[in-house]
Amino acid sequence: MPGNSYGQLFRITTFGESHGPAIGVVIDGVPPGLSLTEADIQIDLDRRRPGQSAITTQRKEIDKVEILSGVFEGKTTGVPLAMLIRNEDQRSKDYSNIQDVFRPGHADYTYQMKYGIRDYRGGGRSSGRETACRVAAGAVAKKILARHNVSVVGYTLAVAGIYAKKIDLSVIEKNLVRAPDLEQAELMIQKIEEARKDGDSVGGIVEAIVKGCPPGLGDPVFDKLSALLAAGLMSIGTIKGVEIGSGFEITKLRGSQANDIFYEEKGKVRTKTNHSGGILGGISNGEDIVVRVAVKPPSSISKFQETLNASHEKTTIQVKGRHDPCICPRVVPVVEAMIAVTLADCLLIQKSVL
Repeated sequence: MPGNSYGQLFRITTFGESHGPAIGVVIDGVPPGLSLTEADIQIDLDRRRPGQSAITTQRKEIDKVEILSGVFEGKTTGVPLAMLIRNEDQRSKDYSNIQDVFRPGHADYTYQMKYGIRDYRGGGRSSGRETACRVAAGAVAKKILARHNVSVVGYTLAVAGIYAKKIDLSVIEKNLVRAPDLEQAELMIQKIEEARKDGDSVGGIVEAIVKGCPPGLGDPVFDKLSALLAAGLMSIGTIKGVEIGSGFEITKLRGSQANDIFYEEKGKVRTKTNHSGGILGGISNGEDIVVRVAVKPPSSISKFQETLNASHEKTTIQVKGRHDPCICPRVVPVVEAMIAVTLADCLLIQKSVL
């Protein structure tokens, strides 16, 4: 089935379903000699895993990664790198009431129309559980980026209309929502708790900053770095929009305000502002790459909702099981991963043409 792979030289292919025995990822194009252990990958998987706090799903998955191939004596060998994550805490019976009903906001109807069959247990392949595979691949990509002094850091910028008022990267992992503002984080948590108690959910905005990206990444015309980043990020099931740099806010400016003016600093070309978000003409310019994504409210809520069954008859549905009232905190490492995978691919492509 097409659509399960991403990237050109650094190419990832994910497999598995939410309630199957395991999920995993195969990566082609990992350079040989890269220091890599399961512990390196586990760090980011622990940030994404379920059950990590009171405001996330209580499904208890330890998400322990197993490296099956591509590493020997702590170093990558250059052959395909295969990683496996076993599913351990499925409750498939929680979904028995929806096997013939289309859940609002989910891919149930569209998968049924496309394939004529669907795995109703947690959404199967369309489940957010698949993103653990991306995070594992992203951890490898981050190791490649680190060789070039490139870093990616993400955080929750907003939840339910509550925005961070300051950006302090040192506090991101010190609050439940992974916000860069501890005071606003408490207000975000309150909004999430209110929705959870009401059997509902809330969305938000995740922002990521790439530091140290060299100029020259991305290709004209259809493989612009901005286009590749948007494609990778929009492939995350819960993402409904992508902004780079000033995004939609740039529409409020005049050209004289929006243009990033060049200047020289210690022999390097810099820009006085960064409305472009580090990308000009689809190619990185050396400034910080700034990306924001719109995260929808999770569709699995316990409120009764109107819907249709497989016979197109009106009915009501209550989604049972353990679900996130806000997915932003767990999306942060997924956003980082897709950005890292994209940049690692572009770095390898750039090296191959120079």
